[in-house]
Amino acid sequence: MIVVAIDGPSGAGKSSTSKLVAQRAGWSYLDTGALYRAVTWLSQRENISSAEEILSAMKRYPLRFVANPSSPQIFVGDIEVTQEIRTDVVTQAVSAISAISDIRAELLTIQRKFISSAERGIVVEGRDIGTVVAPDAALKIYLQADLHARAERRSAEVNSSTEVISHSLNSRDEVDSTRAISPLAKAMDAVLIDSTDLTLEETVERV
Repeated sequence: MIVVAIDGPSGAGKSSTSKLVAQRAGWSYLDTGALYRAVTWLSQRENISSAEEILSAMKRYPLRFVANPSSPQIFVGDIEVTQEIRTDVVTQAVSAISAISDIRAELLTIQRKFISSAERGIVVEGRDIGTVVAPDAALKIYLQADLHARAERRSAEVNSSTEVISHSLNSRDEVDSTRAISPLAKAMDAVLIDSTDLTLEETVERV
């Protein structure tokens, strides 16, 4: 079973690229960021903030990710939250939740179980896949793009100004790359791809 790890900052094109690579190969796909977003959504719905409370809620409402790259879905308990986890309120809070070590440890176990259950191969995207989640991945990609390009892409997706999105991305970059536990970082043996001047198809071809 082959694992392809794709890491990088928000807006670099990880999700679109990962899904297309998985579709071409006929493999599974896992968006680890969606898991962190789902936990953030759960914490907001339950109005809880401590690691102990969140972990307890995760036992009551276990996460489930549908690995079809053509139509990935995520559930919290029996509730599908695929669209709900993309709201601004979740986006603004997810980095803080992601920095909690006990929650990262729990999600690491979930991610590794999911990866090991893939039948043929799997493309996994996130911020610490090549460094922590799947350090033995057959291929590691670090996908980056400059802040302006990332902001323009995300702005087109969410219908918000480039300036607002740029500030949000810059703040998330700072939190994700400086947190003490599993910070956003390029693995030593990862292939660096800069998608600033590449189309989606060109990025997929590079991978």
